[in-house]
Amino acid sequence: QVQLVESGGGLVQAGDSLRLSCAASGRTFSRSIMGWFRQAPGKEREFVASIKFSDGRTYYADSVKGRFTISRDNAKNTVYLQMNSLKPEDTAVYYCALDIYYSDTYYSTPSYDYWGQGTQVTVSS
Repeated sequence: QVQLVESGGGLVQAGDSLRLSCAASGRTFSRSIMGWFRQAPGKEREFVASIKFSDGRTYYADSVKGRFTISRDNAKNTVYLQMNSLKPEDTAVYYCALDIYYSDTYYSTPSYDYWGQGTQVTVSS
């Protein structure tokens, strides 16, 4: 059984930084892609970033390009989301998600097989 455990959320001020972590366990992930999504109150869950375990290729939503960086540690089966220059509109519950076999629809929630419990990120102005 695959498990995803997130950590690193919190309350920060605009312009601050946070790093989220997501540790995966339960199987090997050589052909997988790990993604971060977020959901603000009253809004749909949206894609933030993703990374392939095999070659480290990354993908970002336009709203976070240049501010967020996704990275991985294959030895630990862990993915990180470094968030810099945070804005109030980044406030949301952030979820990590795992697609066991990479697909081109990495930005779509139905593509992912497993989800973490979510971690709250709040950015005050």
